[in-house]
Amino acid sequence: MIYLILFAVFFLLINVYFKIAARFNIIDKPNARSSHSAITIRGGGIIFINGALAYFILSEFQFPWFIAGLLLISCISLVDDIKTVSRSLRLIVQFAAVLLLFYQLNLFSFPWWIWIITLVITIGIINAYNFMDGINGITGGYSLAVLAGLWLANNYRFAFVDNQFIYFTGIALLVFNVYNFRTKARCFAGDVGSVSIAFILIFLLAKLILSSGNIMYLFFLTLYGIDSVLTIIHRLYLKENIFEPHRKHFYQVLANEAKIPHINISAGYTILQTLINVLIVFMIDSFSMATQWIAIFLLVIILSAVYIVFKRKYYGFAEKSCM
Repeated sequence: MIYLILFAVFFLLINVYFKIAARFNIIDKPNARSSHSAITIRGGGIIFINGALAYFILSEFQFPWFIAGLLLISCISLVDDIKTVSRSLRLIVQFAAVLLLFYQLNLFSFPWWIWIITLVITIGIINAYNFMDGINGITGGYSLAVLAGLWLANNYRFAFVDNQFIYFTGIALLVFNVYNFRTKARCFAGDVGSVSIAFILIFLLAKLILSSGNIMYLFFLTLYGIDSVLTIIHRLYLKENIFEPHRKHFYQVLANEAKIPHINISAGYTILQTLINVLIVFMIDSFSMATQWIAIFLLVIILSAVYIVFKRKYYGFAEKSCM
């Protein structure tokens, strides 16, 4: 019953946000680098924060430092959705939020170089998740795929968190997908949505990795990782500013050059990452560590090859097209 009530409450809250966004003109206008063509409400992903807050309240205030970090990073992202914030200020706030996350996870008990490296990687994942939010359904669908892997690991491999945390987050994602995972989206996640859900998933992934001692679970983000890393390498090869907006991600090439419908691409990312996550969960403890890494290595090679083949098909790597 509580899940039905939460679904109804989140459904009501997102519709209230739509009215607020329309009143204050919080919208996304298409430009030369967009993969959409209609003016759409921005920031609908604010509902993801409500999922975490609902668990925080109903669990008698578990994970307070994580919640503080989530609110901090979400606030600066929401402001950025309304009015552009300087990159330096955004990064400072992100670093502060991640440090709060690390305090919650007790990462400062590790040698300093471990949490410094982890800090850089975490900031990178958060921003990569944000950059990957460019077509209908991809953030909501892909996040459900990651969450499904976390649920499987929590229930069939290593219990690391209360299932209700996962369920509340999943309900928020489902409500968002009602309005985003469709041909004509009612809203986009916005920076507040993509950054907040990335922060939540990173927290859960970190808890799983720390509890199990197995870094293999980081590959629950395989597709986003390959798309982001290879695109950065490609842009560096072209001597582009990697912090500037662009249309060179693999999903953008599929949408804009291959003309594949957004929903089909998002569904493909979601289904494939779900299958990868199921494979990872049931491969761990069933095969030796060496076999696990060989399997993941081969998977990454195959997916990277697909990325390169499609990029070469739709434009030469030396050309500064897709801008």
